[in-house]
Amino acid sequence: MKVKEVEAYIVRNSRGEKTVEVRVNKKYVAAAPSGASTGKAEVKSYVGSIESAVNKLNKFSELKGMTFEEFDDLEVFDSKITEWGGNVVVALQFALLKAMSDGQVWKYLNDKAKSMPVPLGNCIGGGKHTRKKGVDVQEFLLIPTGDTFEERMTVNDYVYRKMGRALGTKERTDEGAYMPTMNDTEVFEFMQKFLQNKDNSLGMDVSFGVDMASSSYFDGKFYSYKNFSEMYPVKKFTRDDHVDFVNKLIRDYKLGYVEDGMQENDYMGFSMLNKSTMVCGDDLVATNLSRLKEALKVNAVNTLIIKPNQVGSVVKAKEVVDYAHKNDVKTVISHRSGETMDATISHLAVAWNMPYIKTGIYGPERRVKLKELLKIEKEM
Repeated sequence: MKVKEVEAYIVRNSRGEKTVEVRVNKKYVAAAPSGASTGKAEVKSYVGSIESAVNKLNKFSELKGMTFEEFDDLEVFDSKITEWGGNVVVALQFALLKAMSDGQVWKYLNDKAKSMPVPLGNCIGGGKHTRKKGVDVQEFLLIPTGDTFEERMTVNDYVYRKMGRALGTKERTDEGAYMPTMNDTEVFEFMQKFLQNKDNSLGMDVSFGVDMASSSYFDGKFYSYKNFSEMYPVKKFTRDDHVDFVNKLIRDYKLGYVEDGMQENDYMGFSMLNKSTMVCGDDLVATNLSRLKEALKVNAVNTLIIKPNQVGSVVKAKEVVDYAHKNDVKTVISHRSGETMDATISHLAVAWNMPYIKTGIYGPERRVKLKELLKIEKEM
């Protein structure tokens, strides 16, 4: 594929914030998302202002006439991460991938792909995904069963709708999760009781997990929950007490997934979490290979979030996925709270044989990724 024309410009994401979109050869368009809950180890989204970063790409005259044939050819832009920012590089690489594959990214990268990811559905939330007071735990996630992606997606949709009626609320977070007038403890109790009733899940077994985003309420010494329970509206935990608390949650509520149960630099704290469930690192690893290697030295995680713009390169993200799979670590490719209509992560989930994807359940920027996976499953 030869580059004839590239244009970068600014659009708005689902949070109404500015982000970058790139168009290659007038036809192939891709955009980068933005996170509200971001780890300190993530690369900068933009170097300088977004306007100046976009302008730098538009002035990069060497790009016109370049030829891209293999996935690894995209690595040539990794050196631009510190000059343009991770979002600009990822949006460009996504657009080039679409151009190289004529929109069939998954098939271009892996035409022998056979498996579809399980969609982790954000159904109740709070934390940094809302500008109002809500629960401290950032996401309560459905983990559906089903033989096909379509079945799993249908289960998530059904549970989500029934849950909304049971909660009696239409207020939602940035990712489309419900925001009930409950505290953290009440939500855990509600989720457990609601999912035990098979009438609420089309008769299917549905478990749940959480993204605790613990760094967002860690003050350097204590984990301080501001909406813990009616008896203890504010609850503070030391590091060791928080380990015990998270392990108790895993045990009491049979959690199938716990993301960022400890703050982003506490490798040893993560290592003490009960690995009978998926203990997932997001801010801890930030899609960074050196941080993943550090985490695995102490068995900190057995599951890993993948967000290409955390590391600023789809090529570097693939290196992390390969290393994780080689070391029996499950991977979860993930959307961000400030999303776009780009569905490239759906293709990467399939092409890279990733067992899970986080896309949310509600909202056009979430649904477009689920619909793309339905399309891919039919093509398979």
